[in-house]
Amino acid sequence: MKRVSFLGAGSWGTALAILCANNGHQVTVWSKVKDEITMLRENREHIERLPGIKLPDNIIIEDDLKQACAGQDILVFSVASPFVRPTAQEAKPYIKENQIVVNVGKGIEDDTLMTLCEILEDELPTADVSVLSGPSHAEEVSRGIPTTVVVGAKSKKTAMFVQDVFMSDSFRVYTSPDITGIELGGALKNVIALAAGILDGMGMGDNTKAALMTRGIAEIARLGTELGGRMETFGGLSGIGDLIVTCTSTHSRNHNCGYLLGQGKTLAEAKEEIKQVVEGVNCARAALKLAERNHVSMPIVEQINKVLFEDKPTALAMQELLERDKVSEYKDMTW
Repeated sequence: MKRVSFLGAGSWGTALAILCANNGHQVTVWSKVKDEITMLRENREHIERLPGIKLPDNIIIEDDLKQACAGQDILVFSVASPFVRPTAQEAKPYIKENQIVVNVGKGIEDDTLMTLCEILEDELPTADVSVLSGPSHAEEVSRGIPTTVVVGAKSKKTAMFVQDVFMSDSFRVYTSPDITGIELGGALKNVIALAAGILDGMGMGDNTKAALMTRGIAEIARLGTELGGRMETFGGLSGIGDLIVTCTSTHSRNHNCGYLLGQGKTLAEAKEEIKQVVEGVNCARAALKLAERNHVSMPIVEQINKVLFEDKPTALAMQELLERDKVSEYKDMTW
């Protein structure tokens, strides 16, 4: 039995906490949101995000950050991406040296262009930071529906330790040394998922979505490899795998936000209706900045930014993508 603490009690943190508790570990879930703490303590259920899924008895609900960080084998950062840095800053005095920290969020910080693991390494320089990611909706993981993910870590020892804690007969965990590729795949696919939702909202067909997803993973891989990720990673669970599940499922808040945009709603109206953090919106600007800084072509990401932040009509954005100059599918492939 290991001691595992989750900083963040949203749907994903709660689902993974249930998984670890069912694996026999001693689990703590911390939240800064008082109403969330009250709901979880009184109902033993995340009524808003995971209705009908009861928390196992071996999950402790904690509102004291010091207590949540004390004596843990693994500390999981499961807050939404905008809150990773402030949560790390607040928790830093209570985190021991060489603490294994697992990031399960997906995003890129807008002003620094850091991934979430880079933020954690910046704020917690003595921690052993890793990432867990892949095609994994909280609604399904909490119900024990078969799921596969990947853990990225700097050392094989840490990766295997995290693998052992999370893996179950319905939750298969692979390991990888490519933290950068895993994080970028998980963050950038949310931007493409917004576009997929827009297409569905506009009433486009399967051909259109297949084209978007295929060219979308090409954009993700171009930027990801330029930033140090491995091409194999983008063909794996945190790349094409996560892209597929996020672009095709009504569980995806990014897809659902895009769907509302495709139906003509404003970004503000869509976000109000979703009522959760839409990571793709937070990541879109950062993705475009990274592309421009590294001279990487990402036309889908560019058009999504114009739709989100310049009120560009979705139909015009799609038309401009289709009418770009003729090119080969792969520039390096010769006759």
